[in-house]
Amino acid sequence: MTMTTSSRAAILQNLRSSIPAEKVDHPAIPLFERKTDSLREEFELRLREAGGASQVVSSPEEALARLKKLHPDAKVICSAVPEFAGTRNIRDITDPHELADVDVGIVRAQFGIAESGAIWLTQEDLIFNALGFLSQHLIALLDPSQMVTDMHEAYRRVRLDKTA
Repeated sequence: MTMTTSSRAAILQNLRSSIPAEKVDHPAIPLFERKTDSLREEFELRLREAGGASQVVSSPEEALARLKKLHPDAKVICSAVPEFAGTRNIRDITDPHELADVDVGIVRAQFGIAESGAIWLTQEDLIFNALGFLSQHLIALLDPSQMVTDMHEAYRRVRLDKTA
């Protein structure tokens, strides 16, 4: 046994012996109450600051009309939401490289975070993660009632145990 091995073994033994016998609960995350007049307004401001844009629509038909107006030259539209068929069905994709020529990708965000203008997407929302990265333009549908104030509130909503 070398000196290094015995030192390593001693350190690991010291660590093992210092583990509490009883289970220790994780510390509680305090609630950080933030007052804001409008989560949507703050979200839209932060989104603009990050280089994004928001559109308020009231129906899938209005959203489709807005999409055609914003991206009239889009040839490949790939949607991960049932309301928009697009020109390429994401469920027919077998290799993420097939998304390399997507002009517009459409996804649905689970929620938005007002303090940063960020959205929460999972593998299930994207179907292929590559849709979020390879699309020239990404449209995320977001229900305004699914807005949280900050990351503290967002982490309380995230369910990693319920996603792949």
